[in-house]
Amino acid sequence: MTGTSSAAPGRFGPVWLVATREIRTRWESKAWRLITLVTLIAVVGFVVVMKFVSGGGPDATVGYVGGQAVGQQITASGKATGLDVETRKVSADAGRQQVRDGDLDALVRIDPRGVVHVTAKRELGSDVEAAVTALAQQTAIHEQVTKLGGDPATFERAVAAAHPQVTNLEPPRTFSPDQLALGVIAGVLIYLSLMMNGQIVAQGVVEEKSSRVVELLLAAVRPWQLMAGKVLGIGLLGLAQMVVIAGGGAIAAVATGVLTISIAATLNVVVWLVVWFVLGFFAYALVFAAAGALVSRQEDVGGVVMPPLMLVILGYVIGVSVLPSDPANGVVRVLSWLPVFSPTLMPIRVAMGGVPAWELVLAVALIVLAIPGLIWLAARIYSNAVLRTGARVKVRDAFRSL
Repeated sequence: MTGTSSAAPGRFGPVWLVATREIRTRWESKAWRLITLVTLIAVVGFVVVMKFVSGGGPDATVGYVGGQAVGQQITASGKATGLDVETRKVSADAGRQQVRDGDLDALVRIDPRGVVHVTAKRELGSDVEAAVTALAQQTAIHEQVTKLGGDPATFERAVAAAHPQVTNLEPPRTFSPDQLALGVIAGVLIYLSLMMNGQIVAQGVVEEKSSRVVELLLAAVRPWQLMAGKVLGIGLLGLAQMVVIAGGGAIAAVATGVLTISIAATLNVVVWLVVWFVLGFFAYALVFAAAGALVSRQEDVGGVVMPPLMLVILGYVIGVSVLPSDPANGVVRVLSWLPVFSPTLMPIRVAMGGVPAWELVLAVALIVLAIPGLIWLAARIYSNAVLRTGARVKVRDAFRSL
């Protein structure tokens, strides 16, 4: 291996040769292929399970005793509280038996005085309880209106027609459950990929350093070329892994109907997921490579990679804990522009939708501008520390030439 190559001449020829060596080594590893296969099966399996769990049926099945109007009132009360209720007209005895057998979530009967009686097997779920409470309150209102000489139907129409006049200064942002789910899944995938592949870079550096293989390699290539080749090779393999897992999951989700958003929207999320993996990986992998060069033993890797790992974890935690409940959070919005957090936060925001084009351009531009600085910083630390064995090299010492 020399400074030039017929296949890829110039300064970057050795980089590509090192990259292909990394790809071949990792690809031939049964562990890497097994992890990829297991992760793909887990993602597709999760999609299939969600399909059967969701089922597409009603949220609750409630039996009722009385006329059809009672069933309509139950359905309306469920809708008012956000519950999809299937009603079933039954006799009192049959209804109690079906509740006991688990065929009904509850049995409802309204007596002549307007009191709502509910029968449950052990206890009402909070969602069903909210629906029957709304029914009881509505029934009580009807009774009072009737006693005062009014018409309950006229009263209901008047109440239903009463709406505030709202003026929106900006178009409202709506986020469907599918978008929220897709955003969380995107965050999980980018988090796992950065965690796994970033640590592989650091462990690979330490492995070569502790076995003294790095001394043989540096006889043929420059330190920065060895580091860049390692990052490039593992990054390309990680990219392929990401495309397989994300693509397989997206295809399974669309095919099974778990995700009802359009195929174009799903592909848009997958494309941006790949983009942010590439940018995030190369930014963090450079830091992991430099960190790995500071130590000589595998057991010391955890200590040096912990600071950058914490940034990855922090971005992921903020994304999956804040955005699902507050998608328009201003603090998270600003953090998603910063190169430290954009690889984990921006994919989630893109999946949820509503990200202005200028924010995407700004976030991409900032991390692209940061990468050259990280290359210089990581190359200097790596070059000055990778041949130092024994005790952990301090960062300030790694800036000094050997």
